[in-house]
Amino acid sequence: MATKPSGTTTTTTPTTNPTMKNQTYKPKVIPYRPNRRHNRRRHCNCRRCFCLCCFWSVLIIFSILVLAAIAGAIFYVLYHPQLPSFAISSLKISQFNLTTTSDDTTKLTTKFNITLSTKNKNKKLIYTYDPIVLTAESTNQIVLANGNFPGFISIPNNITNIHSTLSIVSQDLDVDSVSTLKSELKRKNGLPVKILLDTKMVVKMEKLKSKKVGIRITCDNIHGLIPKGKIPTVASIIDAKCKFDLRIKILRWTF
Repeated sequence: MATKPSGTTTTTTPTTNPTMKNQTYKPKVIPYRPNRRHNRRRHCNCRRCFCLCCFWSVLIIFSILVLAAIAGAIFYVLYHPQLPSFAISSLKISQFNLTTTSDDTTKLTTKFNITLSTKNKNKKLIYTYDPIVLTAESTNQIVLANGNFPGFISIPNNITNIHSTLSIVSQDLDVDSVSTLKSELKRKNGLPVKILLDTKMVVKMEKLKSKKVGIRITCDNIHGLIPKGKIPTVASIIDAKCKFDLRIKILRWTF
């Protein structure tokens, strides 16, 4: 006798673990790492180029200085260049008046006659001078007179005489300048005077020619008595010495 299956069926449902969470898949991101070896090579190349540039620059400058020194030595041996010399031959004071006006203003009127000489001691160098500005000053840089002399050419082994008249008419003076001049006029050996010559010079040598260079000649240790009448007085120039200086101008400064 066959048995019939029971009419009831049992279904089982899978049990889920409450502690488990839904997990989503995330792709792994690899961070970007620059190539250090490439950067190092690039840095080394830049540094190497900089060092090479510095080395060649220093080498070129050094070579130029050496060549300039050699050229200067050859020039000195061949030509024996010497600076021109200046000297004062005579200085006469024809007029020197200090006058005070009604408004207590002191005015200065002067007249100087000066003769200088310049000598070119070189055998092949020629000096070409621009017009010369002459200034007579006291020891405290008080301007006593002004004058000028036209430009000229000084040939080798030649002496050139410079004659000029320096003067000032009714020049106003401040209180300090007046007191300084009055005290200097009381000196026994006379008023100390300094003569300045300012000009520009060009040096020529065969086919070579230099650029214009500013020069100043300063002649000091000069003393002169003030004339009391119309007869001019002769200043003492026994101890007078003239100094030659180059005037180099850089921007606004002159050295």
